[in-house]
Amino acid sequence: MRRRVVLTTALTSTALALTACGGSSDGYSPDPDALQIYSSQHDNLTTAWAKGFEEKTGIETQVRHGKDASMGHMIVEEGAESPADVFLTENSPAMTLVENDDLLAQVDEKTLALVPEERRPSSGAWTSIAARSTVLVYNPDLVSEDELPTSLMDLAEPEFKGKWGAGATGADFQAIVAGMLSDKGEEETADWLDGLQENSESYKHNVATMKAVNAGEVPMGVIYHYYWYRDQAETGESTANTKLHYFKNEDPGAFVSLSAGGVLKNADQPEEAQQFIAYLLSDEGQQLLQDSGSMEYAVAKGATSDPALPPLESLEAPAVDPFSLESEKVTQLMTDAGIL
Repeated sequence: MRRRVVLTTALTSTALALTACGGSSDGYSPDPDALQIYSSQHDNLTTAWAKGFEEKTGIETQVRHGKDASMGHMIVEEGAESPADVFLTENSPAMTLVENDDLLAQVDEKTLALVPEERRPSSGAWTSIAARSTVLVYNPDLVSEDELPTSLMDLAEPEFKGKWGAGATGADFQAIVAGMLSDKGEEETADWLDGLQENSESYKHNVATMKAVNAGEVPMGVIYHYYWYRDQAETGESTANTKLHYFKNEDPGAFVSLSAGGVLKNADQPEEAQQFIAYLLSDEGQQLLQDSGSMEYAVAKGATSDPALPPLESLEAPAVDPFSLESEKVTQLMTDAGIL
């Protein structure tokens, strides 16, 4: 059997919509002989996984790339007619959106057993495949370590007005808010979002936030860890003037977001799709994660992450069932607060 990975790039949520004639404006046309992987994970990592899986099994794959929210909504819109066999996300709320529409099959028990219980939803409808931690990046020339907030919740207080930034409109940050909502409840989260709107500087995404802190535009920023470590491993130009602060103590600021992998209930190749998810969590699949340079955490039992990262177990993340993360509620709360 031919071994190949077909890559297509989705540019916007509009481009992701299927046209009436069966094609799509992003050039995607599903190959019926290939395992269809809808992915909002990093392109290089998904490509490495797909190639490794092909080499190991001889099963052809076709990858369609997009963004978390747009791909999740697209699968819901496509429903039972979706060409997707597998869905991979950067953050789990997009997967929960698909799960809530009853479009996911149960992941094989043997595959679920590869991941600690706290790194997968209680529903068993999907599993984590990687993870990233919330951190506070700060510029020590502008704020000393003893002046840092002790909790993410403190950033809503008047004393931090104008002193921090975040890519609040992005899926990454919204996943952090989803964790806060699950952990602290709607009232506290809504109050915090009001403080966010009042106190913070808004940036396009994590990298822009990190660069702003590095340039001294703001003293602090809320990001995911791997952007900082990835820059440090490369040129270090965007992080030279910064350090990271880990909140720990099961604080909302220690939230660990899980990248998710699931199998569509109406997959044309369900057995191959289950094999693919199992491959991602195998020793080989998790090693590819480490070797990809993404600086995300490996999540399978016994798997190791890049040695530059503090151990995942040391982060003291809040105990949040990822099944409870509600992207639609977060969107509503952030809209009500005037952020979206």
